[in-house]
Amino acid sequence: MDISNILLNSILQAWYIIPLLILVLTLKSRWFKGVLGEYIVNKLLAGLPETDYKLIKNVTLPTEDGTTQIDHILVSRFGIFVIETKNMKGWIFGSPHQKQWTQKIYRHSAKFQNPLHQNYKHIKTLGSVLDCNPEFMHSLIVFVGDSTFKTEMPDNVTAARGCLDYIKQFNEAVMPDTEVYRLVTKLNQIKLKPGLVTDYKHRQHVKELVVSKEVTKEVGKEVSQEISPETSNVSSDPLCPRCGSAMVIRETKRGANAGQQFWGCSTFPKCRGLHLKEN
Repeated sequence: MDISNILLNSILQAWYIIPLLILVLTLKSRWFKGVLGEYIVNKLLAGLPETDYKLIKNVTLPTEDGTTQIDHILVSRFGIFVIETKNMKGWIFGSPHQKQWTQKIYRHSAKFQNPLHQNYKHIKTLGSVLDCNPEFMHSLIVFVGDSTFKTEMPDNVTAARGCLDYIKQFNEAVMPDTEVYRLVTKLNQIKLKPGLVTDYKHRQHVKELVVSKEVTKEVGKEVSQEISPETSNVSSDPLCPRCGSAMVIRETKRGANAGQQFWGCSTFPKCRGLHLKEN
């Protein structure tokens, strides 16, 4: 028998294996997990009344050095909720101040960027382009999938439906409907058009940032002894030590410390994190 016919018959009989393999690889890919996670959160947020909340999904904004991508932005009279979604499984360990958190699945451990820090950049960019009060902006991290927090998390790091409970805590209107309309309109005007090109450019920007950080880290090791404490003290707005949200400068109004400035959590009174402002 002709061996070519044997091979052809074998391929024809097992034709379904190739698309099945492609399907399995797709379902296990990071891309699909991200899309699925965003879809789950979209369904949850869609349950909020449309008259009070305006949901804008998968927003890519231009920045000075490239782009930043935000999973969900919820604009309402009660504030602007900037939401980062994580579709992960296993045990999750982390705290607001750590640069990296840990995912542990059986004996395997993996590090990933602190999503509170990641979302802080989103909030800074969004506040800049929208020209809105940072006190009205709230960072929210939502974990979906089969994951369990093994360390105490701040209130704005939740699992799935917990995000609705967090959002509904803010029930006092802080801006009129006209301002909500202005913000939604402006956001739709400045966001980049979704598509393969935008996604590709954003992924390339993220890769460049990763490489840049690695290079900076190596160079920093070599020159750290040559830099004095005065020149290495770079000013930046701090994050809340309790919930990881942006902090704003406030001033004591009464008492012996009247007139003294301090950093207070932008989500006050929901969170009362603070520390003194350095002079």
